[in-house]
Amino acid sequence: MTRSILIVDDEPGIRSSLGSILREEGYRVETAASGEECLQAAQARPFDLIVLDVWLPKMDGLATLERLLEAETTPMVVMISGHGNIETAVRATKLGAFDFIEKPLALEKTVLVVKNAIEHLRLEEENRRLRAELERKYHILGDSVPMKALRQLIALTAPTASRVLIYGESGTGKELVARALHAQSPRSGRAFVEVNCAALPEELIESELFGHVRGSFTGATENKTGKFQKADGGTLFLDEVGDMSLKTQAKVLRVLEEQRVEPVGSTEPVPVNARVIAATNKRLEEEIGRGTFREDLFYRLNVIPVSVPPLRERPEDVPVLSAHFLSEYSQAYGRKPKQLTSAAIAVLLRYPWPGNVRELKNVIERLVIMCPEDSIEPQHLPPELFRGAARAPQSNLATLQEARSAYEREFILRKLEENQWNMTRTAEALGLERSHLYRKMKVLGISAEPA
Repeated sequence: MTRSILIVDDEPGIRSSLGSILREEGYRVETAASGEECLQAAQARPFDLIVLDVWLPKMDGLATLERLLEAETTPMVVMISGHGNIETAVRATKLGAFDFIEKPLALEKTVLVVKNAIEHLRLEEENRRLRAELERKYHILGDSVPMKALRQLIALTAPTASRVLIYGESGTGKELVARALHAQSPRSGRAFVEVNCAALPEELIESELFGHVRGSFTGATENKTGKFQKADGGTLFLDEVGDMSLKTQAKVLRVLEEQRVEPVGSTEPVPVNARVIAATNKRLEEEIGRGTFREDLFYRLNVIPVSVPPLRERPEDVPVLSAHFLSEYSQAYGRKPKQLTSAAIAVLLRYPWPGNVRELKNVIERLVIMCPEDSIEPQHLPPELFRGAARAPQSNLATLQEARSAYEREFILRKLEENQWNMTRTAEALGLERSHLYRKMKVLGISAEPA
């Protein structure tokens, strides 16, 4: 991409010579002789960089700079002056100028400053792009009321430094919530460090969290920086914190209270400033009652409780999530985009998803890889989705007739889904006349169209 530069100077010779050199460097260059012309040109079209003289007729360069920085999108600005002094340079940089060059211009130095400014601009653009990608990646999907409320709670909580305790079953997306909190926080430019407390053996978790010094135990051949230190200035995510031992809980509590860690084998405390977000699939109040979780640590972590609802409690989000995962995996595997038919979606909606969003994601990935068709029909779905559906007969049915009707309804619905709601094929599969099937469906309250 060719970068555009505007040179603003009341001396024609400088505009001409500097413009020629920068064009030779591959930049697209325009010129202006005054602050007013500069503002008009910048309003007409955006520039990546403006080289701006301080001493201009009428509106000087510093006043022009202030006006430029009022715009919604601002260019990089390099100030130049033949009457430069430290006070002017400091004021220019405080206003927002990238650099300040004194006249007479050393052309090699000027070109170098321009290149540095353009590189700085590129890095800023790259940073914005990566931030936008992260926000998209960690965006909480779902149109259900619980998910809208969850997004609002994240938006309120993220800008603070308060500790958050995330509750939810396995696979609901607790880590996604933690990453969203980090991405929307002032700490988003610093590290997000994750610790899976359930996956680390007891003898290693203290070393992982707090670090260790060389020789502190067998196998400690060099110093190790702990997760708390790695998350300094950023966010530390303690996943499945309910699986942490009481001994480690006591040390974590001490770090939270004192804001410093003591590496294993060291007596020198190290100050840390990490926002702690924890998550659990356990009821910590019950764990406290059993004596397996410290009550004082619970109250330290549970400043802002956040609950992630299971997928079965928000079935309206299943089509949204399915479409997102279909697009994501089709792109990842270089496949043509696939779509779920209404009959296939009906099957997904009736399944209780014990593995929550993680299970749905795995199912969609499998379909993208294994399904040869662009349209995914019920017969392409894994057989387990037709078992244990949420519409199965309930144990509180009062009579045998009610149970029989509930079972018949379930059985017919499954056959309809297996046969893509084709009445003729479904009737044949059930061993019924087509007209008899219609009558049965009417009695059982089954619509002739998929839900």
